[in-house]
Amino acid sequence: MPHINAAAALQISMLLFALPAQYFIAQWYGADSAERSQTTERLIIASWSTSTRSFLSPAAWADRLKLWLSKMRTCLYLELLILHFRNWYYGENKIKSGDNEANPHSYFAESTHVHSPKPEHIKFCVGQVIIHRRFGYSGVIVGWDVKANTPEEQLQPRYPPVKQDLKDTPHYRILINKANGFGKSTAYVPEEEITVIMGLEVYHPDMETYFSGYDGSKYIMQPWLKKLYPHD
Repeated sequence: MPHINAAAALQISMLLFALPAQYFIAQWYGADSAERSQTTERLIIASWSTSTRSFLSPAAWADRLKLWLSKMRTCLYLELLILHFRNWYYGENKIKSGDNEANPHSYFAESTHVHSPKPEHIKFCVGQVIIHRRFGYSGVIVGWDVKANTPEEQLQPRYPPVKQDLKDTPHYRILINKANGFGKSTAYVPEEEITVIMGLEVYHPDMETYFSGYDGSKYIMQPWLKKLYPHD
């Protein structure tokens, strides 16, 4: 079988197109002006009829709306599946991984052990919205430690000699409100540096992982987080 290159294929296509084109030209120019006017009128009427059926017909728009709603429902269902998977992966799956305090991810109030009983000297709760007293950013508490739980090499530069006592005070993990434009997305701070406020909502990409809603005073924990902090 002979090989047909691109140039040959183009020539064949032009020859095939020439036949109907030649017929149309012959029909158009072989007729008198009255016949050409009638042909033009028929073409215009046919185009208008097609456009009317496509764009001015309520039935056509109803079909388009049904198709659009179907696609929206599909997208919403996929988003819900993704959210459910994220909550499971970061929540229940994290708990099932075990209560291993030697795990490096147990630093900065990310331990997976159940925080019970809750010591009376810990003032704040998971889900409360706070403002940092020195830096002014807002955020929401997602975890706490009875005292600073950070790698040893970070304790010394973080707490100079005059602030050594802060190491033994409660520390909180914070999701920083994106509306502040602070740059960092999380913080780990001692209790004396934050104060609780109400009526302020926090915007952060991980909010739905930790919380299911906001009641005006604090955020409602997801079930997996409530298991870790049953008294908050």
